[in-house]
Formats: sequence, C-alpha cells, structure tokens
Amino acid sequence: MDVLNSISLGAFFAMLGAGLAAGFGGAGSGRGVGIAGEAAAGVISEDPNKFGQTLLLQALPGTQGIYGLLIAFLILNKIGLFSGASLATVTLGQGLMYLAASVPGAIALYHSGIGQGRASAASMGVLAKRPEEFGKCMLYPAMVETYAVLALLVSVLMLMNVR
Repeated sequence: MDVLNSISLGAFFAMLGAGLAAGFGGAGSGRGVGIAGEAAAGVISEDPNKFGQTLLLQALPGTQGIYGLLIAFLILNKIGLFSGASLATVTLGQGLMYLAASVPGAIALYHSGIGQGRASAASMGVLAKRPEEFGKCMLYPAMVETYAVLALLVSVLMLMNVR
C-alpha cells in the first residue's frame, strides 16, 4: 500500500504515456519487421547472396520501436524516475500533458512501422528481380520513415515544454 501512496495520479498518467509510446512503437516495429522478414525469406530462398540487402530492408521498420523507447525514456526522466525523485510530486496536469505528448508518437509509430514493413516487403520483390535497383528499393521504406521522425519530433517538442 505504501507504493500506491508514493505515486501521484500525475505520475501514473505520465507512466501510462511512456508505456503507450514504447508499446505501440515496439508493436509497430515488430509487425513491420515481421512482414519484411517474410518477404526476405522468400528472396533468400531463391538467391542467398542477397542476404545483406534484404537484412537492411528488414531492419528499417525497427526504428519505430527505438523512437518509442526514446519518448518513454524522456518522459520517465522528466518525472524523475531515474534520479530517485519522489513520484508524488508529479501533478495531475503534468501527467496528463506527458500522456498527451506520447500520443503522436504512439499512433504514428505503430502505423508507420507496419507501413514501412509493407514498403520494405514490396521493395524486396523488386530486389529479387532487379538487384541493381537496390538504391531505389531503399527509397520507398525511407519515405515512410519521414513520418515516424516527424511524430518523434512533435512528441519531443511537447515533452520539452511540460513544466
């Protein structure tokens, strides 16, 4: 019961926001990397020499999970979780603002992770038939990355302004 009394409702909402950012970013990356991995396995079954190129395309959707984790760490750091500060001092208003700041990242990272996985999988189809076009294949999933970076930027800007 002491644990419940030492954490404010504001800290709860801040932690909820951190969890949503990390969870949805990781879930989007997991699905995206899985989608790309399925396509990569098909390409490798025909030409094992394309392993390095397919691995790079498969890894691209993994960045959303990293971005979500970054948002979560920033929130947890701002509420003092890593410094041992009292979580009872986080106000309800602050907690709700941290939660709100996690929303752009959580939503966009989830969907862009899946979309980037699909774009990577489609690019592997091109790679299988025209390996000389690998540079062009990288551009399609990289376009999706733009929106993950924009969501990360919005979340970070919002977080930096919670007082």
